[in-house]
Parts: sequence; C-alpha cells; structure tokens
Amino acid sequence: MQLSSVVTPFDDENLARVAQLGVSAVAIRYPGLELRDLLETRERLSRHGLKIAAIEGELPIQNAILGTTDQANDFSRMKQLFAIMGEAEVPICCYNFMPATDWARTDTKVRERGGSLTTAFRSSDAESAASLHSISLSDSISPISSDQLWSNLQRFLEELLPAAEAAGVALAMHPDDPPLASFGKHARIMNRLEDFDRLLEISASPSNGICFCQGNFAAMGVDIPDTIRRWGERIRYVHFRDVQGTADDFIETFHDNGPTDMVAAMKAYRDIGFTGPIRPDHVPQLAGEEQGQPGYTMLARYFAYGYIRALIQATELPAGC
Repeated sequence: MQLSSVVTPFDDENLARVAQLGVSAVAIRYPGLELRDLLETRERLSRHGLKIAAIEGELPIQNAILGTTDQANDFSRMKQLFAIMGEAEVPICCYNFMPATDWARTDTKVRERGGSLTTAFRSSDAESAASLHSISLSDSISPISSDQLWSNLQRFLEELLPAAEAAGVALAMHPDDPPLASFGKHARIMNRLEDFDRLLEISASPSNGICFCQGNFAAMGVDIPDTIRRWGERIRYVHFRDVQGTADDFIETFHDNGPTDMVAAMKAYRDIGFTGPIRPDHVPQLAGEEQGQPGYTMLARYFAYGYIRALIQATELPAGC
C-alpha cells in the first residue's frame, strides 16, 4: 500500500515533512489541462522522493453531472485531462457525482479529544451547510431526480471510460458526503452499497473503480471490512477516516477514536491485495490551527501517518504473531 496524503499548504517545507514521515505519494487538486504544469508538479514532488497519487477535487464535471447543454465541454476537458495524466503517469482520478455542491458540514468547531476541533453534520441544520458552498448559491438548475442522475452517470462513463482506459487512468467514484439520498433540492445517487454495485455493473472496465472513503461508508452503517472484501480489486483508492454517528447526524473523529475496527479494515485491504494509495482524509484541527481549513490542516495528519503505517506493518505479520 502507498501511504499518501494531501499537503496544505502545498509548499516545500510541508512536502519535505511528509516525505520524512513515510508518505510516498501526494494527491493534488485539478491542475488544469497543460501537460507542462502537471509535469512541473511531478518534478517538484520528485525532488522530495514523492510521486503524484491521484488528482481529485474541483474537476470540470458539473455540467456532465447536471446534464446541461454544456456537458460535451466537460467530456472534452476530462478527455484532455486523462491524456496528460497518462503522459505524466498519474494513475487515479477521484471524482464524485454530487450535483451543485461538494462535501458539506453544518459545524466546523465541534470539540474532539483534548479540545481539538472537528467537523460535524446534522441534517436538521442542512440549510446552513448549503451556504458554505458558493456553487450551491449560484445553482439555478431545476431539481434533478435520481433517474436523471443515473442517466447522466451512464453517459458520463460511456463517454469517458474508453479515454481513461487508453491513458491508463482509473476513475475512482467517491461517495456522497454526507451520504444522503438528497441534499438541498437535488437527489443524490452514491449513498448506499447498492448504488456502488450498480456503478460497477455499468462497466467492467478496470478504469471503472471506487474511492473507498471509510468515513462515508461508516456513516451509512455498513460493515467496513466486509464491504472492502465485497468490492475487492474495484477499490482503487482509499480515504482512511472515521465518523461517529449516522448519515443524518455525525461528527468526524481522530483515526483511532471512532467506532470502526481500523485493524480489521486494514486486514481487509491486505486480504484483497490492495496496493494503491491510501491517505488520511479529514483530520481535526489541533491547537494553533484554528484558522486553518477545516479537515485539511496538517498536524493531526502527522499523527495519522504513524497510525496508518503501524496498521499496514501489523497486517504484514504472519498469522498468530
């Protein structure tokens, strides 16, 4: 398994630190469509002994998700993206299919262990969550149904999987966050195990895969190790995190302070032969980081690296040790 991370801010000091702590690859945001820019990022990482694990976030796909008249432009941009990813040997594009928003929380200052700050979601306060995302405020599209979203996803995959496969890129679908059947005025379609089964049935292409975000699947109430084994090699990327609660009402926890049996989860990844990138996802903010971006500060991420490395090494031991 490749211990991976986001790095915020993305500067040489932080890159040096994560490399020193055992990270081997870094997930980056959508870099645009210039091969030169992607190669420059790859070279910058290589100076620290790091590679690009995946591209995720801020992808130009909202028109494709919503099925607008501009969706062809999204398809064209994504095909260009896959082409430069292939040239730069970037293996994974992590995406979601949430219309007109991204991950949402209703509180970013809930107290976790030792007074650290973490994020939470409560569906009764969802109206305030929508205001956190400018894309939601500018959303003028009529409400979209689950049937429309499935139709749009079918076309999305039919258009893009051949280009992704030709470039050697895996598409990894991230669950809805929070994993609710609707959010705001729109339906959502990636919030149950059956939804992911249906996703995989659309195409058997090796480029049609899953980003297994443990926090979202934990909020769905599923058995995490069993679900990892359910999808096996179709899991191409792992967001390692945990939550306490349900899809309607949860808080994010430290990696070692939630309800999921993380040892059993790591053993399941070992059992399916997972060798892709695994990264700590959202983390609490520690003292002195109160002004940082919720979920994406660095200090608790350092703790998570050691925790994840220990789990990886523990599952390498022979049975009975």
